[in-house]
Amino acid sequence: MSTHRESTITVPVGRLKIGGGWPIVVQAMTNTDTADDKATAEQCVELAAAGAEMVRITVDRQEAAGAVPIIRRRLDDLGCHLPLVGDFHFNGHLLLRQEAECARTLDKFRINPGTVGRGSARDERFDEICGLARDYGKPIRIGVNSGSLDQNFVADRMRENAESGLGRSSEEVIDACMVDMALESTARAIDCGLGEDCIVVSCKASSPSRLIAVNRQLARRTSQPLHVGLTEAGLGTRGIVWSASAMAVLLEEGIGDTIRVSLTPQMGAPRSDEVAVACELLQALGLRAFAPTIISCPGCGRTTSSVFQELAGRVGDHIKTRSKAWLEKYQGVEQLTVAVMGCVVNGPGESRAADIGISLPGTGEEPRCPVYIDGRLHVVLEGAPHAIEDQFLSIIEDYVLKHYPEKMT
Repeated sequence: MSTHRESTITVPVGRLKIGGGWPIVVQAMTNTDTADDKATAEQCVELAAAGAEMVRITVDRQEAAGAVPIIRRRLDDLGCHLPLVGDFHFNGHLLLRQEAECARTLDKFRINPGTVGRGSARDERFDEICGLARDYGKPIRIGVNSGSLDQNFVADRMRENAESGLGRSSEEVIDACMVDMALESTARAIDCGLGEDCIVVSCKASSPSRLIAVNRQLARRTSQPLHVGLTEAGLGTRGIVWSASAMAVLLEEGIGDTIRVSLTPQMGAPRSDEVAVACELLQALGLRAFAPTIISCPGCGRTTSSVFQELAGRVGDHIKTRSKAWLEKYQGVEQLTVAVMGCVVNGPGESRAADIGISLPGTGEEPRCPVYIDGRLHVVLEGAPHAIEDQFLSIIEDYVLKHYPEKMT
């Protein structure tokens, strides 16, 4: 079921542009106490270094709101100018009204219509936040989550489904509620004086299949830029797989103008892991390129030697270490592909397909390592593993120097 769609509306957020055909933006969120301005600024820098282009921070009380301008100054002093998004729930209308400097500093406000209040209070508070965004010239994200829908809203739709004999499952009703609430809130924000070019929309769920279904519905009914991601993906492999399985489908259909991979961080693991996954996902789909790509075979009975694994690891470490300097100096080096293959089955073919590739000998094969550059045999390396490694890394460095122009300063 293809519903290919691209947002025709562009929403400026700080120095970024979301939607309207601009590159998909990678977003992350801090998990520090925002009132700790030093720790929050440090984590923002970490996330930016990993590839985050916009960072959302929790603004849940006055101490947090008061820290926002300090965080901005800390980041600017470090040369980190990524946009900051304030995440507001329950008391956002009060904090934005009382902490003017916070409102002026943030580049975007995120509002969840299900957590601003109940009944008439919900509408009043939502309108107040939209009015403040209008007055301060800030865009907003209307973020609807399945776990925090207004229960009165859901109850009315459940009753309508039952009384009208529509036959929808409870999940289908909730999914429809998310889309309806997002669109009704968008219309309400426009009535409050915000332009279409000030509104990003999202509908999130925890299930990949429901995320796909909801966002397909949403994409058919609005031209607003969409933020895509699971509400919570989980830990480690599970979180990565669940996020990628849903987001890849949507992104391939043109649904998604900004993304976040909401991983639960492993104990001791960096928060920036979620950024690395988001960047890899976009790069795997050919939608963005952030850093050189390393292709290596998984190994099999033909590759009982550990040499190719060690070389793949060292080549990966070398490229990771050198990438920052390369990306700062050379135009287009993020498109570089390097292949490290372990035997003659796929080795030569994969090596030819990469910009630079080496095919190592498998079990029982002749101890020679052909190196291919741009599809042609360049040299055959022989000798001890460490000597082959040194020569191959030298070839990579020489390729980067000769094939990518220096950036204009």
